[in-house]
Amino acid sequence: MSKRKSYVRMLFIDYSSAFNTIVPSKLIIKLEALGLNPALCNWVLDFLTGRPQVVKVGNNLSTSLTLNTGAPQECVLSPLMYYLFTHDCVAMHTSNSIIMFADNTTVVGLITNNQTAYREEVRALGVWFQEKKLSLNINKTKEMIVDIRKQQREHPPIHIEGTAVEKVESFKFLGAHITDKLKWSTHTDSVVKKAQQRLFNFRRLKKLYLPPKNLTNFYRCTIKNILSDCITGCYGNCTALNRNALQRVVRSAQSITGGKLPAIHDTYSTRCHRKAKKIIKDINHPSHCLFTPLPSRRRRQYRCIKAGTERLKNSLYLKAIRLLNSNH
Repeated sequence: MSKRKSYVRMLFIDYSSAFNTIVPSKLIIKLEALGLNPALCNWVLDFLTGRPQVVKVGNNLSTSLTLNTGAPQECVLSPLMYYLFTHDCVAMHTSNSIIMFADNTTVVGLITNNQTAYREEVRALGVWFQEKKLSLNINKTKEMIVDIRKQQREHPPIHIEGTAVEKVESFKFLGAHITDKLKWSTHTDSVVKKAQQRLFNFRRLKKLYLPPKNLTNFYRCTIKNILSDCITGCYGNCTALNRNALQRVVRSAQSITGGKLPAIHDTYSTRCHRKAKKIIKDINHPSHCLFTPLPSRRRRQYRCIKAGTERLKNSLYLKAIRLLNSNH
């Protein structure tokens, strides 16, 4: 079956008060099964249980209520404990993947012959919701279908708890705007707009006679980080118009600092090379197998697969391999 006959369905799940569903007693059982020290497990149990809570309105305080479920809001440990509590949420079929980041859960299904495996995955996930007492926010749960085949067909909607999930053309996933056509204009427009807002404060600092060195540090911390957000994944397939828009922000910042700043393309190449090095060192990384060394005695080279499309040619992995081979 040709890969061109396949497409991808992505289900972005939104929970209501996910951290409040953690049951400390069940979490401790899972932590012990994972091999954590009993003393640490008891500390976690003590941390999550017997937490007093009051509500203050003006000078008035409500009566104290003791909480024995859930995790404290805005606590740095809460996302980790939620992840450990739900670590048994794994895909049933090899054609599907379940991606979890804190309370963000995404089901990705590769549809080749039919949608049976994908729909079974969603149904099984619905049962898992009920077992974990998770409340699904169906209004914020969205599905996006990435179908770039020449002959596209109608895709029946997915139903969860009897309600059809809304299909969208774009979705903001962990800070990146993904579209169903794998175009990056929406993401780059958002990044440029956000960076331009920072340029206003940048100019104000210039008027206050901030030293050039401090201006450069401000650029690196507040503007460059925005421009380079998800740059390894999107920049390679950006249009020339998108790239020019990103570079214009760099030129504007450069005129304020009075010194030379790295071009956006150079930042992209540096990030790709750094990312590839990390993947090669991490044998447990899902993409580690894509960096296959060639049997060369003179210098270390990596095998580069043939790209049938420009989208694949400009992807992170092929770009990273070309950079690694050229630097050795």
